[in-house]
Amino acid sequence: MHVVETVADVRRFRADLAGTWGLVPTMGFLHLGHTSLVEQARSENDHVGVSIFVNPTQFGPSEDLAAYPRDLEKDLGLLEQAGADLVWVPGAEEVYPPDYRTYVVVEEVTRPLEGAARPGHFRGVATVVAKLFNVFLPDRAYFGQKDAQQAVVIRQMVRDLNFPIELVVCPIVREADGLAMSSRNVYLTPEQRAAAPVLHRALSAARDLWSSGERDGEQLRQAIRRVLDAEPLARSEYVSAADPRTLEELGLAGRDVLLSMAVRIGKARLIDNLLLGDE
Repeated sequence: MHVVETVADVRRFRADLAGTWGLVPTMGFLHLGHTSLVEQARSENDHVGVSIFVNPTQFGPSEDLAAYPRDLEKDLGLLEQAGADLVWVPGAEEVYPPDYRTYVVVEEVTRPLEGAARPGHFRGVATVVAKLFNVFLPDRAYFGQKDAQQAVVIRQMVRDLNFPIELVVCPIVREADGLAMSSRNVYLTPEQRAAAPVLHRALSAARDLWSSGERDGEQLRQAIRRVLDAEPLARSEYVSAADPRTLEELGLAGRDVLLSMAVRIGKARLIDNLLLGDE
């Protein structure tokens, strides 16, 4: 496994490759959710590249950029075991030189949910992912369903900017009690960790309603809120039952619905989602 720091290093490596090339973008502090992406990329491509970069442009001024967990040595060990061929670990000035002026803005699908809660977040996400696509020139790029809105935004960007890349969105990897794996779970105290599966229980309650034939979006949202409200440590920021393609809140759902939420438990801000229906 090669570990490199510059754009030129990645491009030299890429130029020598024959066969398909998969990319897994990450911010490091890896867990089984990340390595599952690498393993799927490994199974579907001849070569796999991974980026580890805590992207400053997607963090707001009051968010946890400085405190975001990092463990590069552990990350590299996990990536070697998962089958990565190359890992790019650039410094911030390699990605954003001092005279950097260009950003990518995706309209509409960035406005609700995480976009409303974290202004400017998706400008940073779209910009860094576009840069990663241009640096790695992958055939396929792998993202997790846990960041459901991110996947919608990137899919829109890929279509709009004609990136010749297949976007692969992989299932959420969960702990045994249903909590979605996340680098931010490390912020939870033992008491808070015991409370955190309430997100999955809330989604499951709405899924049960859907399975019984309920298609009213507000009824689905209320089912989620009832479960969250019963957990004293959980403070919900938003609860959504939206169209999976446009992210518009649904009155009456049709063939499918994306249920999602952001919940604070202690200092951890947790997100989770569930896609129901045909998609």
